[in-house]
Amino acid sequence: MVLRVAQLWRYPVKSLAGERLTTATLARDGIVGDRLIVVAGPEGVRTSRKQHRLLGLRGTLDPRGRALINGLPWDSPEALRLVQDAAGADAWLEEAHVTNRFDILPLLVLTDGALASFGRDIRRLRPNLLVSGVDGMAENDWPGATLRAGHVVIDINSRRTRCPMTTVDPDTLEKDPEVLRDIGRRFNGRLALNASIVFGGVLTEGDEIAIEVPEASIVTT
Repeated sequence: MVLRVAQLWRYPVKSLAGERLTTATLARDGIVGDRLIVVAGPEGVRTSRKQHRLLGLRGTLDPRGRALINGLPWDSPEALRLVQDAAGADAWLEEAHVTNRFDILPLLVLTDGALASFGRDIRRLRPNLLVSGVDGMAENDWPGATLRAGHVVIDINSRRTRCPMTTVDPDTLEKDPEVLRDIGRRFNGRLALNASIVFGGVLTEGDEIAIEVPEASIVTT
């Protein structure tokens, strides 16, 4: 089994569509540039679980590392209008902080075997890291494992419980509730893996990954 970094994703504005990377820098608090900005309202953070049209906007970074929304500076009046059209006239944008930047842990890991079993666009699952070379749903046995790629060390914590964001077509924004029902039936409601970063560093598509599973000694590339 040869495991590799297949895809890397970053979401500079939480709940917006993100950007695929060929190389990413990982720190203890996640991929650098991930979830820098959140959409907020009087009740707190607003996400595409309820305001699904946010997924029709795209968050990226400019060369200086500042978040953009559809190519516009996140703190510009034009970007705010786009967000309010999607999330309500009382929505605003603000910098994320430690309590609202991530829903669970700083990294979401997905395997190509699970993606193939899911059978739909990867963007519905919003991973940060896609690992290739994995058979079927072997990722279900990964909680408690450690992934190593060069200097980067990632601890796999748990399987991710999925939400209504998976029901939104990333291109048309049409909602299909059957997607979430299917995840419930076939995957017990969970797909992909919550993870934390023990040692940061740089990951590049194609890098080899070794996995250390507590019950077995080491399964390596």
